[in-house]
Amino acid sequence: METTRSADGTVIAYDRAGAGPPLVVVVGAFCDRKAFVPTAGLTAAFTVFTYDRRGRGDSTDTGPYAPEREIEDLAAIVAVAGPGAFAFGHSSGAALALKAAAAGVPFAAIAAYEAPYMIAGARELAENPGPRITEMVSSGRRSDAVRFWMTDVVQAPAEGIAMMEDSPLWPALESIAHTLPYDLAITGDQGVPVAELAKIEVPVLVIGGGNSPDWFKRTVEATAAVIPDARLLMIEDQDHGVPPEVVGPVLADFFLGSGF
Repeated sequence: METTRSADGTVIAYDRAGAGPPLVVVVGAFCDRKAFVPTAGLTAAFTVFTYDRRGRGDSTDTGPYAPEREIEDLAAIVAVAGPGAFAFGHSSGAALALKAAAAGVPFAAIAAYEAPYMIAGARELAENPGPRITEMVSSGRRSDAVRFWMTDVVQAPAEGIAMMEDSPLWPALESIAHTLPYDLAITGDQGVPVAELAKIEVPVLVIGGGNSPDWFKRTVEATAAVIPDARLLMIEDQDHGVPPEVVGPVLADFFLGSGF
């Protein structure tokens, strides 16, 4: 583990592995840097940087929260990684990477997997999930916050949630439940941020899973449509939880191929 400091003094922990051009991995909700384990293929092709977003893992946190602070965190990692850094973002991490690129963080190219923007009419969300989660966490009801996220925000099957509650994974989810409103703030609730994404000037590959829910497919298509010259790729037989061994070859082909 290594650390750097963001603009507001927050300590951001990261790991690096491999050799080659830098690839920064930006994880989504309920994930820390250990959630994405680079494959041997990725570390042979890239120097992979995985980092703990603020408030998670070994990174610290500094209030009040704002998406701009997370952009500064990511910029600090890119500064460590060096010129020509690529970015792979998953879920809210994809939305964060795209937001950072629109704000001028100097990526060479971005691959964004299923940024969970909300398109009106695509699906219904619980009203004001962020404040509700914050209230649950502040009152010591972290388990309730995790359950609320799973049932009302993610809308996972009840049987799957029950299995998770009985697994060792549940306490780990509870420990970072306070960061869930951060993910909501990154993605917003006003649909695909057309004006923001239109500012991106680097090559972007927007990726979705062929087995993901229909609303995710609609969102992925809408995201690719508003980013200048973005490419769209749907990976068959995959859903929102695409593993590194599946997405790794896609990243290598996009970043290191002749596609841009």
